[in-house]
Amino acid sequence: MSALVRTGKQQSAAAAAEAGLQQGRQYLTFLVGGELFAIPISAIKEIIEYRAPTDVPMMPAFMRGVINLRGHVVPVIDLSCRFGRGSGRITRRSCIVVVEIRHEDELHDIGVAVDAVNAVLDIPDADIEPPPAFGARLRAEFISGMGKLGDKFIIVLEIDKVLSVDELSVLGGIDTPEIPGVATQGGGGADSAPSAAPSAAG
Repeated sequence: MSALVRTGKQQSAAAAAEAGLQQGRQYLTFLVGGELFAIPISAIKEIIEYRAPTDVPMMPAFMRGVINLRGHVVPVIDLSCRFGRGSGRITRRSCIVVVEIRHEDELHDIGVAVDAVNAVLDIPDADIEPPPAFGARLRAEFISGMGKLGDKFIIVLEIDKVLSVDELSVLGGIDTPEIPGVATQGGGGADSAPSAAPSAAG
């Protein structure tokens, strides 16, 4: 009987979770250039303190460089510059939000430099309005929708478009340029230098 009760509870929890997904999602909100943006929490791998990336020659202006994250090379994008607003300022509140995007059945980790992380919010689907037809200061394809927060709106980003691997195809040529803790020879790549990862990531 107790097994049946546990099974019933698990089914109820699963049904509640599914209902919650249908009603809305959680979003991480953050500041870029004094403006509030949001991306689904499901796309976020982790949030780390800002660290100065390693410069990579011949990269676009919106790419700050690359960092070694536990032995893996992660490109870091300056969102403010990506939005055409000039380079963002680095302060004590600056963070790198590491997001995971899928491209041709492969997952890619890309860091996003933001001014500050704000909060995680639950936004019901009913409170997400379609992107504006005009008047937005961003490229239309960068906007997934407009989330209503009381009498204000927050821009929900279409992160796969903002960090389009097709557009950022130049990132594919990065070959771990002198980043401590990342192997550069022998084909081992990031996975061949686990012993150096703790000090580099810290």
